[in-house]
Amino acid sequence: MHVEGCPTWPSEFADFYRQQNCWRGETFAEMLKSRAIQYGDKTVITSNTGEISYAHLQERVEQLAAGFQQVGMEKGDRVVVQLPNEVAFFEVIFALFNIGALPVFALPSHRYSEVRHFCEFSEAKALIIPDTYAGFDYLSMAELVKKEVRTLKHVIVEGDAEQFVPLLKLYKDTPFVPSTIHPSDVAFLQLSGGSTGLSKLIPRTHDDYIYSLRRSNEVCALTEESVYLAVLPIAHNFPLSSPGVLGTIYAGGRIVLSSGPSPDQAFSLIEKERVTFTAMVPPIAIMWTEAVKNRHDDLSSLEVIQVGGAKFSAESAKRIQPAFGCKLQQVFGMAEGLVNYTRFDDPEEIIVHTQGRPMSPYDEIRVVDEDDQDVPPGEVGELLTRGPYTIRGYYKADEHNAKSFTDDGFYRTGDLVRLNKEGYIIVEGRDKDQINRGGEKIAAEEVENHLLAHPSVFDAAVVSMPDPYLGERSCAFIIPKGEHQASQEIRKFLHERGLAAYKIPDRVEWINSFPQTALGKVSKKKLRQLIEEQLSH
Repeated sequence: MHVEGCPTWPSEFADFYRQQNCWRGETFAEMLKSRAIQYGDKTVITSNTGEISYAHLQERVEQLAAGFQQVGMEKGDRVVVQLPNEVAFFEVIFALFNIGALPVFALPSHRYSEVRHFCEFSEAKALIIPDTYAGFDYLSMAELVKKEVRTLKHVIVEGDAEQFVPLLKLYKDTPFVPSTIHPSDVAFLQLSGGSTGLSKLIPRTHDDYIYSLRRSNEVCALTEESVYLAVLPIAHNFPLSSPGVLGTIYAGGRIVLSSGPSPDQAFSLIEKERVTFTAMVPPIAIMWTEAVKNRHDDLSSLEVIQVGGAKFSAESAKRIQPAFGCKLQQVFGMAEGLVNYTRFDDPEEIIVHTQGRPMSPYDEIRVVDEDDQDVPPGEVGELLTRGPYTIRGYYKADEHNAKSFTDDGFYRTGDLVRLNKEGYIIVEGRDKDQINRGGEKIAAEEVENHLLAHPSVFDAAVVSMPDPYLGERSCAFIIPKGEHQASQEIRKFLHERGLAAYKIPDRVEWINSFPQTALGKVSKKKLRQLIEEQLSH
């Protein structure tokens, strides 16, 4: 089934990836079913609500697939899934995979502005949420979204559903009717960390994503003995698939779910569950490295700490192995596809100072200048890539795709990198107008559009500012319309417009006019220099 608006690989590439055994013709529904047969009573997930085996997970998935069909969900329907790190997340997405409906992955931190966009843009039939999580009431948000999105027929709630449909009531003992699902079908839509406006949606197929799991497992040596601790929100691409929770299921290993990354919670889980593998963003790695000095937890089972999502400074990277007695693996990837890893047998110099190299021999990469000409090795340029698990275009985004992909199918990542002589990538920054706040990507344009709705804002420009802990924070430069407002008032306004908390500017600066480029555009480079100078005084 081809989903309208989802670009596909040209047939000669698709044929080649099949011939090379990258795409083996397996779907996610088949993957879980075969693991359930193979591993049966073995625990697949440990969470704060207990344990569930492979066989029991498969049984629950089939019951939920039957319930979804009874409320009218069908193959091709889009369903926005906004669930935290809990077993229900897996039951929901695999039930959707079984009927051929497409999960659209939202994060627990998203709020009205983003969730409404995902539902509207994907023409979602259902939204699946918790009742409350981390102090936020999802029911009130869902009520607003449902009123405004005409395609949204169901809001399904894990927990106290009030006027909506309780997830618990959808597990049915009647058999579900399996859909005919092709491995080349789109399996789900992920969110991009885009640089313009609201997130683009990324169509991932069963074929391409399962290949990325298998290849990640090979590079990361994940096996049925592995115990993977998830401390990041599992709907993120990194903890979902690199190798992440889905890679762990593919390997027949065990997932341990943590609701957050605090050392109090995570260290006790590592000790209790004998965790071997975990993944985090640089601020968490720095926090853990400090915390471990004053604690006495037994972390000896830990074999690998992965750090990715944002650039990890060499100084911080050097401290991981001495602090934890385990291997560090740097990961640099994107939800659009390409994943790079340092290898366990790499010299320390490579592991500490680079962000890895492509995981697949079929990943093609180019580093180019502004005219799309390849730059010599060692020089900085924009990273372009194509391969068996890198998309050929965003969902329903023809105009954007024309800019984001070359005519011969290379994806323009917007990352400024250089290659060392061994072909390892060193990330130097971003070409696109995007802020990477400790692994959370913020599109400046989206925040600027919200700021422009404020009656006291004449114009706004959002830029990154350096931060020793998060790598980057955000600063909004505002030209006022009349009176200056307090920063607090601006932040409150954005919060009330339903913007995710991590996107609300960390700092607000009022300015009379913006510096300009030679072409008369706002010079964000000069604004970044301006805030850096202020911070250094």
